[in-house]
Amino acid sequence: MYPEDLIAPMREDLTSAGLKETKTSADVEASIKQDGTTLVVINSVCGCAAANARPAVKMAATHSKTPDRMITAFAGNDVEAVNTARSLMAPFPPSSPSMALFKNGELVHMIERHHIEGRPAEMIADNLKQAFDEFC
Repeated sequence: MYPEDLIAPMREDLTSAGLKETKTSADVEASIKQDGTTLVVINSVCGCAAANARPAVKMAATHSKTPDRMITAFAGNDVEAVNTARSLMAPFPPSSPSMALFKNGELVHMIERHHIEGRPAEMIADNLKQAFDEFC
């Protein structure tokens, strides 16, 4: 686990954009398994999370269409929540950071770490916005 004081600003980067923190399996399942849409963001300490993933999510969160719910869990710290989210993201392998869009409990769009690394935040945000337009 990472020291909480180290990752607090990284958590706040997403919660300040309207994402709800999840720490338990029940939190994750309650959000994903509802009717409607849920964006799940697995947050991370890595550079691609700071430079690409979190800025992309914040850009997409201001789009004209957004999911009904947006949640986040921190890899390495929110172990129970992350493991549950990842189990619902199957068949995609675990990666962090990552983003998944669920509709009525079903995975409909996935952005894995290899889609985040080396890509500008604007490109990732556009990918999310297109998914929001299609599914939300």
